[in-house]
Amino acid sequence: MVAEEQNVTVPARIIYAKIPLKEFGEPAVSALYDAVQWIEKHLPDNRLMVCCRAGMGRSVSVVIAYLCCVEGMTYSDALKLALTRRPGGMPLPRLDKVIEDVFRRRCAVERPSLS
Repeated sequence: MVAEEQNVTVPARIIYAKIPLKEFGEPAVSALYDAVQWIEKHLPDNRLMVCCRAGMGRSVSVVIAYLCCVEGMTYSDALKLALTRRPGGMPLPRLDKVIEDVFRRRCAVERPSLS
């Protein structure tokens, strides 16, 4: 769940994380990073659903970030795929720039500096 304003009760059998993003706002690097990491950790063994309130902005943005940061897609290709699967989707403002920051953060964590 990536809707900041939503709280849901989830059955115990469901693996769940709430990573709040503001509707229509630029996503925080830390929140988008956490969402991408969570998806990457759980996707190999589970079917996942990324959702927000309307399923048009925040959830689409998280999926695009995952496709770029983990699957290695370009922003343009990830956007095209997401909008093909979710017509009418509207990625959050400056998403491409925030994804670049998330990607850099992931690289820094995976390859710590020698200094």
